[in-house]
Amino acid sequence: MTEAPEPEMIARKQGRAGWLTFNRPKALNALSHDMALVIESALDDWREDEEVQIVLIDAAGDRAFCAGGDIAAVYHAGRAGDYTLGREFWRDEYRMNAKIADYPKPIVAFMQGFVMGGGVGVGGHARHRIVGESTQVSMPESGIGLIPDVGGTLILARAPGYLGEYLGVTGARMDAGDAIHAGFADAFVPEADWPALKDRLIDTGDPGVIPAHPAPASRLADHQAAVDAAFGGADLASIVAALQAQGDAFAAETLKPIGRNSALSMAATLALVRMTRANPTIRAALSHEFRFTWRACAQGDFLEGVRAQIIDKDRNPRWQHTIDSLRPQEVAAMLEPLGPEAAIWEE
Repeated sequence: MTEAPEPEMIARKQGRAGWLTFNRPKALNALSHDMALVIESALDDWREDEEVQIVLIDAAGDRAFCAGGDIAAVYHAGRAGDYTLGREFWRDEYRMNAKIADYPKPIVAFMQGFVMGGGVGVGGHARHRIVGESTQVSMPESGIGLIPDVGGTLILARAPGYLGEYLGVTGARMDAGDAIHAGFADAFVPEADWPALKDRLIDTGDPGVIPAHPAPASRLADHQAAVDAAFGGADLASIVAALQAQGDAFAAETLKPIGRNSALSMAATLALVRMTRANPTIRAALSHEFRFTWRACAQGDFLEGVRAQIIDKDRNPRWQHTIDSLRPQEVAAMLEPLGPEAAIWEE
């Protein structure tokens, strides 16, 4: 008799805690549709459960907390002309993201290794976000023809100065110090101390036991003035011109991903971060993001980006537009309000 495989998302109660663990370490804990539903169901079950005073979210393996959403199925369905699969995945994922952000009980996320895209949507909205020596946080969606979603535009909009625009457009990686500076994390705890800290949280149900270590230095903080000078620009062309005028090593490094990423995605990212900054709530952020992701397979660069980066791995996407050829109305078309068929929540 063969043993049943372990679940890819483990949900259980222990002590005073509800405990969720990503359990796909070989796949860098990529978030599938089913895993998102498990998280949501557990949060719903524990909301009124008096035995659960705190929720822990962690991940198996040392390489990744969650390196993003598992989008291969969305790609293959989209290539076949079925856009429903992706839309339903994103809708359910976004509903789960909002529940994490609005949860009435403290949620503590332990984020080691890669924390990208969909991983930010889970860990980044927790009330207590712990990072360590291996943490690498990013929102790299513009490189696959998408936009920073899963409520990521809310975190980007709240980042200091114009750091949100920089991180969203370039997909730059943040270590623990950068993540704390940018508002993607709250506390640095050495990873060797995590098992004991989890035990204390489970025993006490009290996030007050999280130690207050000094945050590591942030390279991004050192470049804040340069970021603000360039990324406050009205559009991508203005940002590129400002970086070219700066002419230093940081500017040159920043121009590289801008030259690689989807112009449509980068321009929409600028617009979305600014839309969310004007209305900084989780539901507004997700609703605005869904306008783009709803259309991503049918009208955007998403299928081509996934083909180039993940399926064929030729790293040579053929985007619809360049920065120079992209027209404002093409960006606006991706961000037009959706009809009632695209509602994320029941009102």
